[in-house]
Amino acid sequence: MENVNLLIAFIVVTAFAVVIQAGILVALYLSVRKTSARMEALAVEVKSKALPAVETAQSLLVELRPKIESIAENLSRSTTLIRAQMERLDATVSDAIDRARLQVIRADELVNRTIDRVEETTEVVDRTVLSPLRRVTGLMQGVSTGLEVLFGRRRRQAGNGMGVPQDELFI
Repeated sequence: MENVNLLIAFIVVTAFAVVIQAGILVALYLSVRKTSARMEALAVEVKSKALPAVETAQSLLVELRPKIESIAENLSRSTTLIRAQMERLDATVSDAIDRARLQVIRADELVNRTIDRVEETTEVVDRTVLSPLRRVTGLMQGVSTGLEVLFGRRRRQAGNGMGVPQDELFI
């Protein structure tokens, strides 16, 4: 009997365990069913809201793609043209700067040659005209002073008839 009681106890425990497992499975089934219903509702909402937006974005991309490619191509051409123009401008400016530099060098050489010639002319004039002129002037002043001294003494001695010295008459 003891074996029978023990057997009944095991059967009861096993039955209880099976009932608990069945309850867990029913709860799990209900939970999965609720989650499935929520997921279906969410999927319907995503389909109703997100799919039109995705389709609109795709159609917009299909429409804009040629325009974007055209803009990119135009930008590339413009960049190439601008680069070529900048290279031409750089060459032109460099050429102008080189020419201006050459003209400044020529002007500097011209001014230096002119100054040298003016200095040479000044020296030549000084040697050929002014120096002899100074000598002649000095000689004339010497002769004049000598004559004044010579004639001045005689006039002072003879008088000028007016009682005024000769130097005071010459004004």
